[in-house]
Amino acid sequence: QVSLVESGGGVVQAGGSLRLSCAASGRTFITFYMGWFRQPPGKEREFVATINWNSRNTFYTDSVKGRFTISRDNAKKAVHLQMNNLKPEDTAVYFCAVLNSRGYDDNNVYRQNAYDSWGQGTQVTVSS
Repeated sequence: QVSLVESGGGVVQAGGSLRLSCAASGRTFITFYMGWFRQPPGKEREFVATINWNSRNTFYTDSVKGRFTISRDNAKKAVHLQMNNLKPEDTAVYFCAVLNSRGYDDNNVYRQNAYDSWGQGTQVTVSS
């Protein structure tokens, strides 16, 4: 079992930046992908970004491309999401997730059901 704790959320004005972090503990000896999802107010949770174990593969949802950057530090068992030029529509609870089951499909790493462990979430609020 993997435990995930997110941090770095807060309130920021449109155009500002935030850096989210997620620390993993427990059975973290292999994490094929570490990803970020978000749940805007009144909406379903959605994919934001994900990164594979050696950081060679990264995927982003179209609405954040060019503004958000995902990175990971395997030595510290952490994943980060640098969010720049934030917009009010980025307001959401942001969740960290880990995919550590073998047999995954790279084509499905944007799907929530591909991930095995989830954090509790951190709130990001962008004011206009």
